[in-house]
Amino acid sequence: MTTPDHRSPESRPTAKDVIYRSPLALVAGVLLLVLACWLGFDALVRGHGRTPWLALAALILAVPLVVAFTLRPAVFSGEDRLRVRNPFRSVTLPWGEVASLRSGYTNEVVANSGDKYQLWAIPVSLRARKKAARRQARADAAARGGRSGAFGFGGAFGGLVDHDGPTRAESDRIIDDLRATAERRGPASTAQGEVTVRWAYELIAPAVAGAVLLVVLLAVG
Repeated sequence: MTTPDHRSPESRPTAKDVIYRSPLALVAGVLLLVLACWLGFDALVRGHGRTPWLALAALILAVPLVVAFTLRPAVFSGEDRLRVRNPFRSVTLPWGEVASLRSGYTNEVVANSGDKYQLWAIPVSLRARKKAARRQARADAAARGGRSGAFGFGGAFGGLVDHDGPTRAESDRIIDDLRATAERRGPASTAQGEVTVRWAYELIAPAVAGAVLLVVLLAVG
């Protein structure tokens, strides 16, 4: 789920950044874009009357939304900053401004000011969390059985316990890594500064334009 990136620091992460993204969201985004383009262009070419215009408006609205919610979200963890790229805005937090990272039903970072920012690119899987908890429980039971099993049976039975798989859900392990980086880099002089927020107008503007065009076409009838 993580890949290193070696691009310029202005619009992209620095060479030391680690990128966290959701592979499932990327796959879903590509499939949705292919489906939308296939249906949309088919309606544009073969449609009659208002159909091509409706298809065009729907494409202008749908494509930015699909990109925003599937392909765009990412979290960039660098030596001096945490950059959170959510569907419609990007938030850059120097590690010194990170108060905490929380993992509940969603993952979020809390700034020193108290502002909270959700980490869209690191979704919480309750199913994965439950599976990891069951593995941890089996491992704990096996450890207790190995130490105190009567007549040595505990150790034998403990050997039958399945230890395969992580005992922490992947999203929780990522949050643990981010917390460790925040604690390690937070006091650094190069990790100080202000929290900055940038809105993704390149996605917001076409989506709004497509929505307005679609409403007008439907209202005109």
